[in-house]
Amino acid sequence: MSDIFISYARSTATQAETVAGGLRALGYTVWRDDALPAHRAYAEVIEDKLKAAKAVVVIWSADAAKSDWVRAEADAARHARTLVQLSIDGVAPPMPFNQIQCADLAGWTGAADAPGWRKVVESIAELAGGPTGDSAPLPPAPPLPAKPSIAVMPFVNVSGDLDQEYFADGMLLEIVEALSRIKSIFVVASSSSLAFKGKAVSPREAARQLGVRYILEGSVRRAGGRIRIGVQLIDASDGAQVWTERFEDTLDDIFALQDKVAIAVAGRIEPTVEQAEIRRAAARPTDNIDCHDLYFRALPVFRTHTKEGTLEALDLLNRAIALDDAHARALAMAVSCHRTIVIYGWADDVGEHRRRGVLLARRALKAAPDDAMVLASVASDLTVLEGSLDVALPLAKRAVVMNPGSAGVWFNSGAVRLMAGETDAAIEHFEAAMRLDPAGANRPAHLFYLAQANLFSRRFGEAAALIRERNQYTESPGAYLILAASCGHLGQSGPALEALACYRALTPLTIETLVQVFIDPEQRKLILDGIAMAEGKAPADATN
Repeated sequence: MSDIFISYARSTATQAETVAGGLRALGYTVWRDDALPAHRAYAEVIEDKLKAAKAVVVIWSADAAKSDWVRAEADAARHARTLVQLSIDGVAPPMPFNQIQCADLAGWTGAADAPGWRKVVESIAELAGGPTGDSAPLPPAPPLPAKPSIAVMPFVNVSGDLDQEYFADGMLLEIVEALSRIKSIFVVASSSSLAFKGKAVSPREAARQLGVRYILEGSVRRAGGRIRIGVQLIDASDGAQVWTERFEDTLDDIFALQDKVAIAVAGRIEPTVEQAEIRRAAARPTDNIDCHDLYFRALPVFRTHTKEGTLEALDLLNRAIALDDAHARALAMAVSCHRTIVIYGWADDVGEHRRRGVLLARRALKAAPDDAMVLASVASDLTVLEGSLDVALPLAKRAVVMNPGSAGVWFNSGAVRLMAGETDAAIEHFEAAMRLDPAGANRPAHLFYLAQANLFSRRFGEAAALIRERNQYTESPGAYLILAASCGHLGQSGPALEALACYRALTPLTIETLVQVFIDPEQRKLILDGIAMAEGKAPADATN
């Protein structure tokens, strides 16, 4: 017997699961139609469960008010005097149910102290008394961490082969280990996740009990000598699937396969969660913004690589740092903003931006010496701000060792290698970043730097093609410069001169001044030679 029967319209299944999870957390046994057995008639089961329930919770919505099933279930509960009503979208119950008190849960996301929810719980307690289920009331849910949080649930062994249980459990352990290297994400320990093994708990309820926002689920299926691994990331706040992917390989080396999948999952999770948090921050009222929200609001405008976007991002980041002067990611991105302003001369006093960037870089490294992404980002920026590789190269190498599953780490490491003149290594690192994050918001930057590397490797056609793809996103003076130089080397003076005109419209800096950002004189010469050829001039003999 279940203490509580829940009636709802199919379009509100997510909200119904939130209600069910909240009641189960109090120790009640709850039944809703997702538990219908396959061997009995639908109406027969509904009638039995309605009669047995001590309280019937009807979730009214616009669709529920039109549903014959919901109205019939509500009517049966009304006659049995077990009816508890709530509205999730402000819709009043239809006649005759509008004569009975209805709790307002519009916009409710599961908070136990919400007035409407307290009213529901009080009514159920009056009808059903204390919980009669076998399980004791669960402890209060831990608060959500300030940064994005995730739990990896035990992988389901779909094949039914008990010999594969160790592999499924091993996948969880490897993925948790890989995700733990991402310092911008809070990851629940694998021991807590494994406590849910074999239990029928919804993603929303698991997230509530573990105090996380995202749940990663997975399955393992073996067929002959091959194994298929499926994973999906769920936003527990609304039950939406954020990302899903499938991996398939042989079982020749299962430990190498676990490691391969774990790194790939970590690489996808970081940018996916980042984008979800950007959307979440953007949706929050501007009068209720904390440091983390300001950071995530700054990310998309910074990635426009425009003057307006860079300055707006820097303003948001300065506000974030004022709230938390040890927010390493905000500090590191502010360094990147100062670097961009210095490169393109987007300020009257670029020397001051250079000085501030170096100071913030030191603060970021002090705040998070174990955050691989911070180390790699600062390393890349210092090559420009300090014009030296002495600090940058060791930082970049350390970052890759610390977190080889981060697309951002590989990208920034590639940028450092590019500045060091290690073009082949730079291309490898950029391509590794693009494999881990093939279609994310950082793709324009990936294309831009990969184009530079191809230019410096004298693959001018590839460089021009990459820049043209990159320029489908936003306009950047640096991108137009690389395009002009590449076209110049290809003898395509028309497209080269068009790109030069776009470059000059976006920055006041002369080309001779901007190329000084490149430490390697051969790289500077390749760009200037391409520009000279585009303008019908002879290449320079040397570049100082």
